[in-house]
Amino acid sequence: MEQKVLQYETFIEEVLRRDLRKVLEHRDQVYEEISQYLLLKNTIQSLQEAGSQRLQTDVDLGCNFFVQAEVEDPSRIFVAVGFGFFVEMSLDEALRFIEKKTSQLTAFTEQLTKDSAKIRANIRMVLEGLRELQGLSDPVDSPRRDILS
Repeated sequence: MEQKVLQYETFIEEVLRRDLRKVLEHRDQVYEEISQYLLLKNTIQSLQEAGSQRLQTDVDLGCNFFVQAEVEDPSRIFVAVGFGFFVEMSLDEALRFIEKKTSQLTAFTEQLTKDSAKIRANIRMVLEGLRELQGLSDPVDSPRRDILS
């Protein structure tokens, strides 16, 4: 019986918790991508409100090394559309693209959240099976803790 318990514990640690960690990390990356698109949306809206013909800005060349730049015509921008590709768009086109992209990414984060809930449920189910296998009593009102701890 101890060998079965050890196999289940190993399965929880090496498979389920690893999968949960990967899903949560992926969801965090998608949230970061959404925040970058929303930041771009706010910048575009500020550009539209200002309506200026020229734009002066600081550009990060890497390692927090900035140079001043001047954009002659800020009415068209390049937007990262995925897989390393950039597409030149007008400000209105970029706003429409951002709306579609963020709604798509939000739906994807919802699916990742559901996946993480399923994995957590599987972890709890295996832990319950272990508890029954070992003949432990049902914990009454025990405080719950995060599974990743």
